[in-house]
Amino acid sequence: MNYTQTLDYLFNALPMFQRVGATAFKKDLSNTLALCKHLGEPHQKFKTIHVAGTNGKGSSSHALCSVLMQAGYKVGLYTSPHLKSFTERVKINGIEIPEDEVVQFVNENKGFLDDLKPSFFEMTVGLAFWYFAKIQVDVAVVEVGMGGRLDSTNVIQPEVCLITNIGYDHMQYLGDTLEAIAGEKAGIIKQNTPIVISQRQADTTHVFNEVAKTKQAPIFFAEEFFQIYKVSDRSSGVYRVVQGQESFVIEMDLKGNYQQKNLAGVLKTLAILGKLGFSISHNHLQAGLENIVKNTGLKGRWQLLNESPTVLCDTGHNEDGINYILNQLKEYSYEKLWMVLGMVNDKDLHKVLSILPKDANYVFVAAKIPRAMSALALLELGREHGLEGISMDDVNDGLAYAKKNASKDDLIFVGGSTFVVAEINDL
Repeated sequence: MNYTQTLDYLFNALPMFQRVGATAFKKDLSNTLALCKHLGEPHQKFKTIHVAGTNGKGSSSHALCSVLMQAGYKVGLYTSPHLKSFTERVKINGIEIPEDEVVQFVNENKGFLDDLKPSFFEMTVGLAFWYFAKIQVDVAVVEVGMGGRLDSTNVIQPEVCLITNIGYDHMQYLGDTLEAIAGEKAGIIKQNTPIVISQRQADTTHVFNEVAKTKQAPIFFAEEFFQIYKVSDRSSGVYRVVQGQESFVIEMDLKGNYQQKNLAGVLKTLAILGKLGFSISHNHLQAGLENIVKNTGLKGRWQLLNESPTVLCDTGHNEDGINYILNQLKEYSYEKLWMVLGMVNDKDLHKVLSILPKDANYVFVAAKIPRAMSALALLELGREHGLEGISMDDVNDGLAYAKKNASKDDLIFVGGSTFVVAEINDL
């Protein structure tokens, strides 16, 4: 098979949760374990850092990767979903896996894969571990896909685990309370392995404490060690970090205000890695956090696409993520706000739509995936919440319409779903 045929095999022959939803969700690790055994247990041949959470796990994973790269390590990075290219999911030092490596992996293992019938996600996890072992990375940052306990990535034995924010997302799979969702995320906590919690939350703290106690895992609530204060307003990415009696300034090239919640967890995770023998200086830390996008190729996190009118996009897609976006939009001066939004149909859309500003102009769109709610259906649902606008099937048509009708002093935001952001041509 060539690369195009290989991608067809990956995307179409096997279930892919991001595209189809529930039918691709598996409730055990048996396929991943079988695939790893077939591949020679590649995940046991390099050190790992495991990152879970509802919001912030992708940004935190890229931040950790960037700092470790600055410290001179060969760093694998596994994240999902991809925005533009499948190969974004598997990187070493910010370089995407070559297409011919993807082809080789499938061609060499196709007979086994045909018999096992793993999900798309299980296969990509196997691919990542196989490639990281082949290239002999020093350490890999592995982002959980969904949940934690039963996620395909949860076969690794990491040096340290990090759990970011816990919010309401994927509730039909993970539970309908924050405690239940936290319980699934806490499934990545391993015996005698340090666990960092980025954000102490009233509904989840006891869950993490109980699991950590059971696993005899040292637990660290990051905000007890690092207090993070924003230095200036509006998307500066500059923070003052207070650590005991000392303080220092960090500038991140990720400008979303929600990075303030992620930063303490990243810093504590790196501090623990330092105690485990990783050589990470303050200069490595500063340079790594200033160059996350450059080093790792991260896209779609509070990204400026245009000026006059201002066009911003962000992949935040659940109630917590949208709240952060709306609060940050309030820091901007503009005449009129335009919202180009698309969403998937298995979220609690009423919660999200109910918090959106009613005085904005809406252009409802749909990503080109089966899970996407149609633009017209989203328009009708939006009207139930007092949101007025139009529907256009294509994301880029919707953005073009907004830019054509906006004044130079207006602000256009594009988002609502990772998959909407992924289809922006100018990203």
